[in-house]
Amino acid sequence: MKTLFYSGLLLITIILFNNCKTNDYDTFATLYGEVNDSATAEPLLGVSVVLSPGGKTKTTGTDGRFEFKDLDAAQYTITVQKAGYSTNRKTITAVVGESTEANIPMTKVK
Repeated sequence: MKTLFYSGLLLITIILFNNCKTNDYDTFATLYGEVNDSATAEPLLGVSVVLSPGGKTKTTGTDGRFEFKDLDAAQYTITVQKAGYSTNRKTITAVVGESTEANIPMTKVK
């Protein structure tokens, strides 16, 4: 009888815990943007985009876009570099559960 009681209690406990849902919260942030020529507004291909802290690096495609996913909430500096252009930096704050846009213009070196 005791075995049946404890087996039933165990079964009820398992059912209750399996039905408890955890809330799915975003725990990371995303930073994205476009790097373009400041004079023409054309997107720039092949720009090195470095995120610090963290040292993550991306290279822009033909659309000039970049994206950093799964970031901790923090303040970041985005540094963009390309031959023939002046290096540019932008500081931005990443917020958990949000995608933050950071468009960065670059000026040709004369």
